[in-house]
Amino acid sequence: MVYIGLLSDTHSFLHPKIFEIFKDCDEIWHAGDIGNIQTADSLNAFKPLKAVYGNIDGHKVRAVYPETQVFQCEDVKVLITHIGGYPGRYWKKARELILREKPGLFISGHSHILKVMYDKQNDLLHINPGASGKFGSHRVITLVRFSVNRKEIKDLEVIELRKNVIGLKNN
Repeated sequence: MVYIGLLSDTHSFLHPKIFEIFKDCDEIWHAGDIGNIQTADSLNAFKPLKAVYGNIDGHKVRAVYPETQVFQCEDVKVLITHIGGYPGRYWKKARELILREKPGLFISGHSHILKVMYDKQNDLLHINPGASGKFGSHRVITLVRFSVNRKEIKDLEVIELRKNVIGLKNN
């Protein structure tokens, strides 16, 4: 069994509670818009990090992290990309990747809107963890934790944090 901490759209900001929330996780997965390489390095120093770059990420992040990740976690094929859309309304490139790779779990970010949806047509679970940075129109920082045990994705938890922690502006 693998316990995953999932986040997206940090935009160079890590809420102080992220490390406490993900302390029992085996890995951290980031669905893009990391913001800078220091943010990725902080996460990777804490736990093994699988990440993709997003539309705001510069050359330093793009030199280390790909646009798309496809890998096995236990017996589940995972596809992560930043801009993905949602079941029935996938972004064209994401739809092509899903049809080609046939993942059991599709993860994307970008929208800053947390959604967990089962896609019956493609037989996959789609997760967008929302946004965990302080920049953007979202009112609450969201993170997701879950476990993968053989073919099962389970124990999914949504964590919400206040965006305006002490010393931070609600930008």
